[in-house]
Amino acid sequence: MLSKNQIKFINRLGQKKFRFKDGCFVVEGIKTINELLQSHFELYQLYTTESFNIDAKTENLISDSDLKRISFLKTPNTALAVFKIPKPKPIGFENLILALDDVRDPGNLGTIIRLCDWFGVKDLVCSKQTVDCYNPKVLQATMGSISRVNINYVDLDLFLEQSQLPVFGAFMNGENVYKTVLPKKGILVMGNEANGISKTIAERVTARVAIPRFGDLQATESLNVATATAVLLSEFKRNV
Repeated sequence: MLSKNQIKFINRLGQKKFRFKDGCFVVEGIKTINELLQSHFELYQLYTTESFNIDAKTENLISDSDLKRISFLKTPNTALAVFKIPKPKPIGFENLILALDDVRDPGNLGTIIRLCDWFGVKDLVCSKQTVDCYNPKVLQATMGSISRVNINYVDLDLFLEQSQLPVFGAFMNGENVYKTVLPKKGILVMGNEANGISKTIAERVTARVAIPRFGDLQATESLNVATATAVLLSEFKRNV
């Protein structure tokens, strides 16, 4: 059986302040757990109803009822793992970098991390206001891709100011991305779900790009930020 201290420790990892205080985060689902077990992430403890056949010191066989007590899902999977938060690697400036300005939705961030993995974007730079990448909902949406993307939280304004790369920003009134010559390396900035790129960050943008609307009525207000990211990354990578 799980102790009260174990349950309390895992449950509090649902909050960002405790994740960084304890240096750990929670992952659920066999696929994602297996992805992280095969990566550079260090396992702290595994709680499962079915054995993974790993080190007995870190594997804890528990009942379905105990799993429900520690799961962050409405319908718990068969396993929950606690991993240690790694130190981010230095940002590489030799390829395309994706930057997020205040993206708040966990599902959007998780999908964007998967997109970085799909399109071979190694570095994702996030403003400090962007949702925490170790949020359980973000991790669930990444489907393990978080192990292959280097994520750094920075003062985005200062980062862009100091960078020597061209900075592309996604705007509704930007130049048609399908008619824009895009470089192999640079920084692509995506903005907040409701407000887009902030004024401060917009001043750092050297080229504004837009995804044109093809609908007859032109009535759709905007694209979801993750959907727009997919389109723009595809264009950046199309001629690589």
